[in-house]
Amino acid sequence: MRWNWQGFAGNLGSDFDVTVRLTWLSHASWLVETDSVRIVLDPFLTDNPKANVSPDDLGDLTHVLVSHAHFDHLHDAAAILTRTSATLISNFEIVQRLQSEHQLENAVGMNLGGTQAVPGGHILMTPALHSSSFADGSYGGNPAGFVLTLEGKRIYFACDTAYFSDMQHYARGVEVAVLPIGDLFTMGIEESLAAIKRIEPKVVLPTHYGTWPPIDQDAVAWAHRVRAETSAVPVVLDVGAIHDVGSN
Repeated sequence: MRWNWQGFAGNLGSDFDVTVRLTWLSHASWLVETDSVRIVLDPFLTDNPKANVSPDDLGDLTHVLVSHAHFDHLHDAAAILTRTSATLISNFEIVQRLQSEHQLENAVGMNLGGTQAVPGGHILMTPALHSSSFADGSYGGNPAGFVLTLEGKRIYFACDTAYFSDMQHYARGVEVAVLPIGDLFTMGIEESLAAIKRIEPKVVLPTHYGTWPPIDQDAVAWAHRVRAETSAVPVVLDVGAIHDVGSN
């Protein structure tokens, strides 16, 4: 199900000029599709209590984006990368580790502020205020978010982060902002509202909530506050539902 301020509706499909499709895979995992790319962000499906698809269900992919090294963002990346010919895009430390462990052929190690070209656009790696470590406790490089510019549309995935004022520099006026609201490990509802006011996106979607009790949130109540307190249109997706960028 897909919820916006107009009420509940099914996936709207496409009588509009839609060029970018976003699917929430649960937790902080997203599938981003255009005519040129199929990108999975922070794949955590195996052992995820809310996921309703497996890594194999995603089919062919062109890119895997990983924001930081925590297990709930990195967990299925290696399996997807070894099954497909997708290119890994992440920070240098994550790329170096996965290349050494899995002999990956296609990988791009980046750092904050850098951009990487992809078909139909480019990806900017933005700062995130968070931590980043592998399951064994070793350093996982700088945590990051991403601004995807695809087919003329700009989508900001803040990924796991606290609110910070420089979000305005990186993401002001994007078509879509995808912001964590779970609290405890990331910003919660109050801080996400501050971020929305700073960024002024056209549309905002919540992420990184509801997977386990410590990050439960009432996303519909959040959406009512977004509508009342900001200029953005809130869209709340059920797991597996789609938002077509440009459909609002």
